[in-house]
Amino acid sequence: MSHRIILLAHGSSDKRWCETFEGLAGPTLKAVPESRVAYMELAEPSLENTVAEGVSAGVDAFTVIPLFLAAGRHLRKDVPAIIESLERAHNVKISLAPPIGENPLLGQAIKDVVVLQLTSTDP
Repeated sequence: MSHRIILLAHGSSDKRWCETFEGLAGPTLKAVPESRVAYMELAEPSLENTVAEGVSAGVDAFTVIPLFLAAGRHLRKDVPAIIESLERAHNVKISLAPPIGENPLLGQAIKDVVVLQLTSTDP
């Protein structure tokens, strides 16, 4: 059984927006073998193409980790529907993790950035 992690971002037609997420994903992509970035819409690679590429490479299980701050309509309805369709089409198992914003470590990271910003701007 081969497993792949997919870091899922919303997507944007603005390449600079995508580059921001690709930069954030960089350390994970380097540290976690078989991890990829994909976009829900408006950018490539799409979730659909990323799963299809994985299946072609022999991957039969995926975990999608949403790079979203909270679970709104996309994560409650759209992404699960896409995943269900992809599971049927490719006969694979795709698990949807909670959005990254629900992890308390992200809150700590935000605090660290804010504190760093405050200390770097103190006279």
